Amino acid sequence: MESSVRVAGIDCGTNSIRLMIADVSETGMTVVVPKTMEVVRLGQDIDRTHRFAPDALERTFAAARKFAETIDSHHVDAIRFVATSATRDASNREFFENEIEHILSVRPEVVSGTTEARLSFLGATEATRTAGAVAVRATGTGIPAAQRTVAARATELYRPPYLVVDLGGGSTELVMGGGSDTPDTVSASISMNIGSVRMSERHLHADPPTNSQIREAVSDIDEHLTQALSSVPLHKTATLIGVSGTVTTMSLLALGETEYSREKVDGAVVGFDAAQQVCERIAHMPRSVMAQMPLIHPGRRDVIAGGALVWSRILKKLSEQVTADGRIIDSYIASERGLLDGLVLDRGRELLAQGR
Repeated sequence: MESSVRVAGIDCGTNSIRLMIADVSETGMTVVVPKTMEVVRLGQDIDRTHRFAPDALERTFAAARKFAETIDSHHVDAIRFVATSATRDASNREFFENEIEHILSVRPEVVSGTTEARLSFLGATEATRTAGAVAVRATGTGIPAAQRTVAARATELYRPPYLVVDLGGGSTELVMGGGSDTPDTVSASISMNIGSVRMSERHLHADPPTNSQIREAVSDIDEHLTQALSSVPLHKTATLIGVSGTVTTMSLLALGETEYSREKVDGAVVGFDAAQQVCERIAHMPRSVMAQMPLIHPGRRDVIAGGALVWSRILKKLSEQVTADGRIIDSYIASERGLLDGLVLDRGRELLAQGR
Protein backbone atom coordinates (compact mmCIF):
# COMPACT_ATOMS: atom_id res chain seq x y z
CA MET A 1 0.00 0.00 0.00
CA GLU A 2 1.33 3.42 -0.98
CA SER A 3 2.33 5.58 1.97
CA SER A 4 0.95 9.09 2.35
CA VAL A 5 1.03 12.02 4.76
CA ARG A 6 -1.74 14.47 5.61
CA VAL A 7 -0.85 18.16 5.32
CA ALA A 8 -2.89 21.23 6.21
CA GLY A 9 -1.79 24.18 4.11
CA ILE A 10 -2.64 27.83 4.66
CA ASP A 11 -1.88 30.54 2.10
CA CYS A 12 -2.12 34.00 3.67
CA GLY A 13 -2.04 36.66 0.98
CA THR A 14 -2.76 40.37 0.73
CA ASN A 15 -6.50 40.00 0.11
CA SER A 16 -7.46 36.51 1.26
CA ILE A 17 -6.43 33.59 3.44
CA ARG A 18 -7.10 30.02 2.31
CA LEU A 19 -6.97 26.55 3.84
CA MET A 20 -6.68 23.15 2.19
CA ILE A 21 -6.01 19.73 3.71
CA ALA A 22 -4.72 16.93 1.49
CA ASP A 23 -3.06 13.54 1.61
CA VAL A 24 0.22 13.59 -0.30
CA SER A 25 1.81 10.44 -1.73
CA GLU A 26 4.59 9.73 -4.20
CA THR A 27 2.08 9.83 -7.06
CA GLY A 28 0.29 13.06 -6.19
CA MET A 29 -2.21 14.66 -3.89
CA THR A 30 -5.73 13.75 -2.75
CA VAL A 31 -7.78 16.59 -1.31
CA VAL A 32 -9.41 15.86 2.04
CA VAL A 33 -10.78 19.35 2.82
CA PRO A 34 -11.29 21.46 -0.31
CA LYS A 35 -10.03 25.03 -0.41
CA THR A 36 -11.77 27.32 2.04
CA MET A 37 -11.32 31.05 1.55
CA GLU A 38 -11.87 34.06 3.79
CA VAL A 39 -11.38 37.57 2.40
CA VAL A 40 -9.55 39.34 5.24
CA ARG A 41 -7.65 42.12 3.38
CA LEU A 42 -4.55 41.68 5.53
CA GLY A 43 -2.74 44.04 3.17
CA GLN A 44 -5.15 46.92 3.80
CA ASP A 45 -3.16 50.16 3.17
CA ILE A 46 0.14 48.23 3.39
CA ASP A 47 1.44 49.90 0.24
CA ARG A 48 1.11 53.29 1.94
CA THR A 49 1.80 52.58 5.64
CA HIS A 50 4.04 49.48 5.52
CA ARG A 51 2.22 48.27 8.65
CA PHE A 52 -0.66 45.89 9.32
CA ALA A 53 -3.82 47.73 10.36
CA PRO A 54 -5.31 46.52 13.68
CA ASP A 55 -8.68 45.62 12.10
CA ALA A 56 -6.94 43.74 9.27
CA LEU A 57 -5.00 41.70 11.82
CA GLU A 58 -8.12 40.86 13.78
CA ARG A 59 -9.95 39.69 10.64
CA THR A 60 -7.02 37.43 9.82
CA PHE A 61 -6.76 36.05 13.35
CA ALA A 62 -10.50 35.28 13.35
CA ALA A 63 -10.11 33.30 10.11
CA ALA A 64 -7.08 31.47 11.55
CA ARG A 65 -9.16 30.42 14.59
CA LYS A 66 -11.80 28.94 12.25
CA PHE A 67 -9.11 27.10 10.34
CA ALA A 68 -7.65 25.76 13.58
CA GLU A 69 -10.98 24.10 14.41
CA THR A 70 -11.10 22.42 11.00
CA ILE A 71 -7.49 21.24 11.24
CA ASP A 72 -8.01 19.84 14.75
CA SER A 73 -10.77 17.57 13.46
CA HIS A 74 -8.71 16.02 10.66
CA HIS A 75 -5.62 14.64 12.46
CA VAL A 76 -2.95 16.12 10.19
CA ASP A 77 0.73 15.18 10.16
CA ALA A 78 1.88 18.75 9.53
CA ILE A 79 0.62 22.30 9.17
CA ARG A 80 2.30 24.74 6.83
CA PHE A 81 1.38 28.42 6.96
CA VAL A 82 2.84 30.56 4.15
CA ALA A 83 2.57 34.36 4.20
CA THR A 84 3.38 36.38 1.10
CA SER A 85 3.55 39.94 -0.22
CA ALA A 86 1.78 41.94 2.50
CA THR A 87 3.69 40.23 5.31
CA ARG A 88 7.01 40.73 3.53
CA ASP A 89 6.35 44.49 3.57
CA ALA A 90 4.94 44.91 7.12
CA SER A 91 7.18 46.47 9.75
CA ASN A 92 5.00 44.99 12.54
CA ARG A 93 4.97 41.47 11.14
CA GLU A 94 6.50 39.92 14.29
CA PHE A 95 3.27 40.57 16.22
CA PHE A 96 1.32 38.88 13.43
CA GLU A 97 3.70 35.89 13.38
CA ASN A 98 3.54 35.46 17.17
CA GLU A 99 -0.27 35.50 17.25
CA ILE A 100 -0.60 33.05 14.36
CA GLU A 101 1.83 30.71 16.12
CA HIS A 102 -0.29 30.97 19.28
CA ILE A 103 -3.49 30.12 17.36
CA LEU A 104 -2.17 27.34 15.09
CA SER A 105 0.98 26.11 16.87
CA VAL A 106 3.01 26.75 13.74
CA ARG A 107 5.02 29.82 12.86
CA PRO A 108 4.27 31.48 9.52
CA GLU A 109 6.83 31.14 6.77
CA VAL A 110 7.22 34.61 5.28
CA VAL A 111 8.43 33.44 1.89
CA SER A 112 10.41 35.46 -0.62
CA GLY A 113 8.99 36.30 -4.01
CA THR A 114 11.26 33.64 -5.50
CA THR A 115 9.95 30.92 -3.18
CA GLU A 116 6.36 32.07 -3.74
CA ALA A 117 6.95 31.77 -7.49
CA ARG A 118 8.40 28.26 -7.16
CA LEU A 119 5.51 26.99 -5.05
CA SER A 120 2.91 28.56 -7.35
CA PHE A 121 4.59 26.91 -10.32
CA LEU A 122 4.65 23.54 -8.55
CA GLY A 123 0.94 23.75 -7.76
CA ALA A 124 -0.16 25.00 -11.17
CA THR A 125 1.84 22.53 -13.24
CA GLU A 126 0.64 19.52 -11.27
CA ALA A 127 -2.50 19.74 -13.41
CA THR A 128 -0.65 19.39 -16.71
CA ARG A 129 -0.50 15.62 -16.29
CA THR A 130 -4.25 15.46 -16.98
CA ALA A 131 -4.17 17.60 -20.12
CA GLY A 132 -6.15 15.19 -22.23
CA ALA A 133 -9.11 15.06 -19.87
CA VAL A 134 -9.10 18.83 -19.50
CA ALA A 135 -9.09 19.30 -23.28
CA VAL A 136 -12.18 17.13 -23.65
CA ARG A 137 -14.01 19.02 -20.89
CA ALA A 138 -13.02 22.41 -22.28
CA THR A 139 -14.84 21.67 -25.55
CA GLY A 140 -18.14 20.85 -23.83
CA THR A 141 -21.50 22.53 -24.33
CA GLY A 142 -22.21 25.96 -22.93
CA ILE A 143 -18.93 27.46 -24.16
CA PRO A 144 -19.15 30.05 -26.97
CA ALA A 145 -18.08 28.92 -30.45
CA ALA A 146 -14.99 31.13 -30.45
CA GLN A 147 -13.85 29.53 -27.21
CA ARG A 148 -14.53 26.02 -28.51
CA THR A 149 -12.19 26.74 -31.42
CA VAL A 150 -9.43 27.67 -28.99
CA ALA A 151 -10.23 24.73 -26.72
CA ALA A 152 -9.89 22.28 -29.59
CA ARG A 153 -6.15 22.99 -29.45
CA ALA A 154 -5.86 22.39 -25.69
CA THR A 155 -3.74 19.28 -26.01
CA GLU A 156 -1.09 21.05 -28.06
CA LEU A 157 -1.18 23.97 -25.59
CA TYR A 158 -0.29 21.68 -22.69
CA ARG A 159 3.40 21.43 -23.40
CA PRO A 160 6.51 22.95 -21.84
CA PRO A 161 7.99 25.43 -21.31
CA TYR A 162 5.17 26.66 -19.07
CA LEU A 163 4.68 30.27 -18.04
CA VAL A 164 2.68 30.44 -14.81
CA VAL A 165 1.26 33.83 -13.85
CA ASP A 166 0.08 34.10 -10.24
CA LEU A 167 -1.80 37.40 -9.92
CA GLY A 168 -2.30 38.12 -6.22
CA GLY A 169 -3.45 41.04 -4.14
CA GLY A 170 -0.01 42.42 -3.36
CA SER A 171 2.26 40.90 -5.98
CA THR A 172 2.27 39.10 -9.31
CA GLU A 173 4.70 36.31 -10.11
CA LEU A 174 5.83 35.30 -13.59
CA VAL A 175 7.40 31.83 -13.52
CA MET A 176 8.92 29.99 -16.47
CA GLY A 177 9.92 26.35 -16.41
CA GLY A 178 9.10 22.75 -17.08
CA GLY A 179 10.47 20.12 -19.39
CA SER A 180 9.33 16.74 -20.66
CA ASP A 181 11.04 14.99 -17.73
CA THR A 182 11.01 17.88 -15.22
CA PRO A 183 7.54 19.45 -15.33
CA ASP A 184 7.89 21.34 -12.04
CA THR A 185 11.43 22.71 -12.43
CA VAL A 186 11.66 26.53 -12.54
CA SER A 187 14.14 28.09 -14.98
CA ALA A 188 13.31 31.79 -14.49
CA SER A 189 11.00 33.87 -12.30
CA ILE A 190 10.24 37.36 -11.07
CA SER A 191 7.92 38.75 -8.38
CA MET A 192 6.47 42.21 -9.04
CA ASN A 193 4.63 44.48 -6.59
CA ILE A 194 1.63 44.92 -8.89
CA GLY A 195 -1.30 43.02 -7.40
CA SER A 196 -5.02 43.81 -7.47
CA VAL A 197 -5.04 45.47 -4.04
CA ARG A 198 -1.85 47.47 -4.61
CA MET A 199 -2.99 48.81 -7.99
CA SER A 200 -6.44 49.70 -6.70
CA GLU A 201 -5.16 51.44 -3.56
CA ARG A 202 -2.32 53.12 -5.43
CA HIS A 203 -4.28 54.45 -8.43
CA LEU A 204 -7.99 53.56 -8.69
CA HIS A 205 -9.58 55.80 -6.06
CA ALA A 206 -12.85 56.66 -7.83
CA ASP A 207 -15.90 54.44 -8.30
CA PRO A 208 -15.74 53.68 -11.17
CA PRO A 209 -12.09 54.54 -11.84
CA THR A 210 -11.53 57.57 -14.06
CA ASN A 211 -9.74 57.28 -17.39
CA SER A 212 -6.75 59.18 -15.99
CA GLN A 213 -6.52 56.82 -13.01
CA ILE A 214 -6.62 53.83 -15.36
CA ARG A 215 -3.87 55.36 -17.51
CA GLU A 216 -1.71 55.86 -14.40
CA ALA A 217 -2.24 52.24 -13.36
CA VAL A 218 -1.48 50.93 -16.83
CA SER A 219 1.74 52.96 -16.96
CA ASP A 220 2.78 51.53 -13.57
CA ILE A 221 2.01 47.96 -14.67
CA ASP A 222 3.78 48.34 -18.02
CA GLU A 223 6.91 49.67 -16.31
CA HIS A 224 7.10 46.55 -14.14
CA LEU A 225 6.45 44.25 -17.11
CA THR A 226 9.19 45.89 -19.17
CA GLN A 227 11.63 45.23 -16.33
CA ALA A 228 10.35 41.64 -16.03
CA LEU A 229 11.33 40.89 -19.62
CA SER A 230 14.97 41.04 -18.61
CA SER A 231 14.42 38.17 -16.14
CA VAL A 232 11.76 35.98 -17.74
CA PRO A 233 12.01 35.15 -21.49
CA LEU A 234 8.33 35.37 -22.40
CA HIS A 235 9.03 34.39 -26.01
CA LYS A 236 9.93 30.88 -24.85
CA THR A 237 6.40 30.27 -23.56
CA ALA A 238 4.61 27.26 -25.00
CA THR A 239 1.78 27.08 -22.43
CA LEU A 240 0.42 30.00 -20.42
CA ILE A 241 -1.29 29.09 -17.14
CA GLY A 242 -3.13 31.82 -15.21
CA VAL A 243 -3.60 31.42 -11.46
CA SER A 244 -5.56 33.40 -8.81
CA GLY A 245 -9.05 34.63 -8.05
CA THR A 246 -8.72 37.57 -10.43
CA VAL A 247 -7.72 35.33 -13.33
CA THR A 248 -10.37 32.69 -12.71
CA THR A 249 -13.08 35.36 -12.27
CA MET A 250 -12.11 37.07 -15.53
CA SER A 251 -11.98 33.68 -17.23
CA LEU A 252 -15.47 32.63 -16.18
CA LEU A 253 -16.86 35.97 -17.31
CA ALA A 254 -15.08 35.53 -20.66
CA LEU A 255 -16.66 32.07 -20.98
CA GLY A 256 -20.13 33.55 -20.46
CA GLU A 257 -20.74 32.15 -16.99
CA THR A 258 -22.84 34.00 -14.42
CA GLU A 259 -21.85 32.16 -11.24
CA TYR A 260 -18.48 31.08 -9.90
CA SER A 261 -17.67 27.42 -10.52
CA ARG A 262 -14.33 25.83 -9.69
CA GLU A 263 -15.19 22.83 -11.82
CA LYS A 264 -15.91 24.92 -14.93
CA VAL A 265 -12.89 27.19 -14.64
CA ASP A 266 -10.12 24.80 -13.57
CA GLY A 267 -8.42 23.82 -16.81
CA ALA A 268 -10.63 25.95 -19.05
CA VAL A 269 -9.00 27.39 -22.18
CA VAL A 270 -9.68 31.09 -22.71
CA GLY A 271 -8.86 33.26 -25.70
CA PHE A 272 -6.94 36.50 -25.12
CA ASP A 273 -9.47 38.62 -27.01
CA ALA A 274 -12.42 37.47 -24.90
CA ALA A 275 -10.49 37.90 -21.65
CA GLN A 276 -9.24 41.37 -22.55
CA GLN A 277 -12.74 42.54 -23.45
CA VAL A 278 -13.94 41.42 -20.03
CA CYS A 279 -10.98 43.07 -18.28
CA GLU A 280 -11.73 46.36 -20.06
CA ARG A 281 -15.37 46.18 -19.01
CA ILE A 282 -14.59 45.37 -15.37
CA ALA A 283 -11.97 48.13 -15.11
CA HIS A 284 -14.64 50.73 -15.95
CA MET A 285 -17.54 49.12 -14.05
CA PRO A 286 -19.17 50.77 -10.99
CA ARG A 287 -19.20 48.58 -7.89
CA SER A 288 -22.98 48.89 -7.73
CA VAL A 289 -23.16 46.99 -11.03
CA MET A 290 -20.67 44.38 -9.81
CA ALA A 291 -22.93 43.86 -6.79
CA GLN A 292 -25.52 42.45 -9.19
CA MET A 293 -23.03 39.88 -10.48
CA PRO A 294 -22.83 36.87 -8.13
CA LEU A 295 -19.78 35.56 -9.98
CA ILE A 296 -17.64 38.38 -8.52
CA HIS A 297 -16.89 37.70 -4.84
CA PRO A 298 -18.01 40.61 -2.60
CA GLY A 299 -14.51 40.78 -1.13
CA ARG A 300 -13.03 41.45 -4.58
CA ARG A 301 -15.38 44.14 -5.90
CA ASP A 302 -13.35 47.10 -4.67
CA VAL A 303 -10.03 45.76 -6.01
CA ILE A 304 -10.83 43.59 -9.01
CA ALA A 305 -10.47 46.52 -11.41
CA GLY A 306 -6.79 46.70 -10.45
CA GLY A 307 -6.39 42.97 -11.00
CA ALA A 308 -8.21 43.15 -14.34
CA LEU A 309 -5.77 45.81 -15.57
CA VAL A 310 -2.77 43.72 -14.52
CA TRP A 311 -4.10 40.64 -16.30
CA SER A 312 -5.02 42.61 -19.43
CA ARG A 313 -1.55 44.14 -19.72
CA ILE A 314 0.14 40.76 -19.21
CA LEU A 315 -1.95 39.26 -22.00
CA LYS A 316 -1.12 42.20 -24.25
CA LYS A 317 2.59 41.84 -23.56
CA LEU A 318 2.44 38.12 -24.33
CA SER A 319 0.45 38.66 -27.53
CA GLU A 320 3.34 40.81 -28.79
CA GLN A 321 5.84 37.97 -28.40
CA VAL A 322 6.74 35.61 -31.20
CA THR A 323 7.52 32.23 -29.64
CA ALA A 324 10.66 30.22 -30.30
CA ASP A 325 8.74 28.10 -32.85
CA GLY A 326 7.22 31.12 -34.62
CA ARG A 327 3.78 31.14 -32.97
CA ILE A 328 1.77 33.98 -31.48
CA ILE A 329 0.15 32.97 -28.18
CA ASP A 330 -3.56 33.83 -28.21
CA SER A 331 -5.01 31.75 -25.38
CA TYR A 332 -4.28 30.57 -21.85
CA ILE A 333 -5.33 27.90 -19.40
CA ALA A 334 -7.10 29.08 -16.26
CA SER A 335 -6.19 27.20 -13.09
CA GLU A 336 -7.70 26.89 -9.64
CA ARG A 337 -4.38 25.43 -8.51
CA GLY A 338 -1.38 27.42 -7.45
CA LEU A 339 0.48 28.48 -4.33
CA LEU A 340 -1.76 26.64 -1.86
CA ASP A 341 -1.51 23.38 -3.80
CA GLY A 342 2.23 23.86 -4.20
CA LEU A 343 2.96 24.48 -0.53
CA VAL A 344 0.95 21.41 0.50
CA LEU A 345 2.58 19.21 -2.12
CA ASP A 346 6.05 20.51 -1.27
CA ARG A 347 5.63 19.92 2.48
CA GLY A 348 4.17 16.47 1.87
CA ARG A 349 7.14 15.49 -0.27
CA GLU A 350 9.51 16.68 2.46
CA LEU A 351 7.75 14.49 5.03
CA LEU A 352 7.79 11.47 2.73
CA ALA A 353 11.51 11.93 2.10
CA GLN A 354 12.03 11.94 5.87
CA GLY A 355 10.20 8.63 6.14
CA ARG A 356 7.15 10.02 7.91
